[in-house]
Amino acid sequence: MKAELSAVLGPDVVMGDAFGVVTADVPGSRWVQVATALRDTPSTAMVFFDWLSAYDDSPAGYAVVARVYSPEHRAAIVLRTIAAKEAPAVDSLTGVWPGANWSERETWEMFGIDFTGHPNLVPLLLPEGFVGHPLRKEFGLVARAAKPWPGAKDPAATESRS
Repeated sequence: MKAELSAVLGPDVVMGDAFGVVTADVPGSRWVQVATALRDTPSTAMVFFDWLSAYDDSPAGYAVVARVYSPEHRAAIVLRTIAAKEAPAVDSLTGVWPGANWSERETWEMFGIDFTGHPNLVPLLLPEGFVGHPLRKEFGLVARAAKPWPGAKDPAATESRS
């Protein structure tokens, strides 16, 4: 399946394998184009959107990750792209897979990544008036500022329990 995917996606998409799952590192400018090709090409037929999220890949930016699946070929692929640290934005996949709607809303809210073209980027999880993006590395944990962390910073410093 990796050869078919590579042929469909083009030379600027870096194919890989992580934990037995095929991965594709996609340039941000081709995010929607690659997703559409995966969905519409009969040899891939990635018609099922599974999930989308992100992680703080400092200092490179924020890695946006999506997993899609082909029931016909019983194959999956994980797509990855990088959103810049300053004013992070990625094109929305809701036009390709409508199921991306809530995942993009959650990722927008938790990381502050704008999904350009998303039909309804409104808060989904956090309380009204919440300020900040809690899954960014620079987001301070208020509980840690209010009281000291009860655990040891070095696991070797803890007493072993028998």
